[in-house]
Amino acid sequence: MTTANREIREIVRDEHIMRNRILRLLEGRPSTIPEIAEGLGAPPSEVTYWVMGMRKYGYVREEKEVTDEGYYRYQAIEREIG
Repeated sequence: MTTANREIREIVRDEHIMRNRILRLLEGRPSTIPEIAEGLGAPPSEVTYWVMGMRKYGYVREEKEVTDEGYYRYQAIEREIG
């Protein structure tokens, strides 16, 4: 099955797998969805699901200003383990 044909539930299920990869990408600097997608080699549509899930659960937050292209940059939020 190609990524274009993946069902939403498959994409959402992968969020916990992709979380650490996304957080590592964001360690260096805040990034947009297209920049994260490029870094992961994943479709931006799937990255959007993962980042929005991470945002909902407090792993990332968006910066207030948008880029010239109209994208928000996301940054990792420091979290306590335990």
